[in-house]
Amino acid sequence: MRLEHLELTDHRNIAHAVLDPDPNLTVLCGPNGQGKTNLLEAVWLLTGGKSFRGAKDAELIRRGCEFSVLEGFFETDGSEKTIRLTVGAKGSQRPGRTAKLNGVDQGRAAALAGNFQAVVFEPDLLALVKGGPEGRRRFLDSALCQVFRPYLVALRRYMRLVAQKNALLKSYDITPNGALLLDAYNEQLAQYGGQIMAHRQKFVEALAPAAAQNYAEISHGAEEFSLRYQCCAAAPTADALAEKLAALRSAELRAGFCLTGPHREDLDLQLDGQPARIFGSQGQQRSCVLAMKLAEATVVGEFFGQHPVLLLDDVLSELDDDRQTYLLTRMGEHQTIVTTCDTAAFARTNGKIVYVKGGQASETPIA
Repeated sequence: MRLEHLELTDHRNIAHAVLDPDPNLTVLCGPNGQGKTNLLEAVWLLTGGKSFRGAKDAELIRRGCEFSVLEGFFETDGSEKTIRLTVGAKGSQRPGRTAKLNGVDQGRAAALAGNFQAVVFEPDLLALVKGGPEGRRRFLDSALCQVFRPYLVALRRYMRLVAQKNALLKSYDITPNGALLLDAYNEQLAQYGGQIMAHRQKFVEALAPAAAQNYAEISHGAEEFSLRYQCCAAAPTADALAEKLAALRSAELRAGFCLTGPHREDLDLQLDGQPARIFGSQGQQRSCVLAMKLAEATVVGEFFGQHPVLLLDDVLSELDDDRQTYLLTRMGEHQTIVTTCDTAAFARTNGKIVYVKGGQASETPIA
């Protein structure tokens, strides 16, 4: 997997920019607030996923414009492909994110899943260890939605069913045929939830040993890092989830909302058998995140058959010298695009430097 060319029009603060990444390392350099992360975000959007910054459609469009356009040319499995992604403002002729692949209309951008893969590492990811379960579920979902189109479909249908079931549980006493409707929701939740859990289990089984090895290399064996998928049922299957839903039926009616399912699952992250969230120092927690994200890149590459593009948003400033050195040595394994305010750390690499200032990008310094 290699991004060869990216062209942006009216994306955030960028009126127009062109990026031709190096096959190995591209360093986006410039002061804060000039558009480096906007370029990185544009690459990520080619995956069909949501912005890794959680941006709404209107925030992706340059002020005063009706839409933005991203066009990426990339090589995958020996063939050339193009993605054209349009983000339309609310009220425009075609609002939301729509996409074309090799000139063929794909409808909504989510349909791009499985064509272009990327893994993003940004400073806020420390919450992957310190934060609540939602961030760790998002970590799993982000990786799996890129690799398995059926996972994305199952996840969307499952979350829609959760919302519908919650609405029913809140008005159960006044809903005609409420019991039959609840049975129908639980049956479908078990079906789609079982698919989600099976994919998560398979992914974590591949991720855990890779992350543990990465952590051992980063820490020089000082601690042992482990991660485990905390399934909501006795097994990651539709039947097991159906049994759990049946067992909690009365409790859910009392609570007024869904008490179990993939939307309430978690990853258990441990250092030497203790919860990393509680007992890990900030440096150790950063190492956990680094180990997991690099493992994600490895596993996504194994599942898909090609290494994803690695996107690093100002992460070196968050790492000490040892972790910086480790990350720099790992960059050669994937095409990498990294943002920084200072190129000094990359002086010993052969990467391409792209200067970013005022929404412009150039391979020569911008005045």
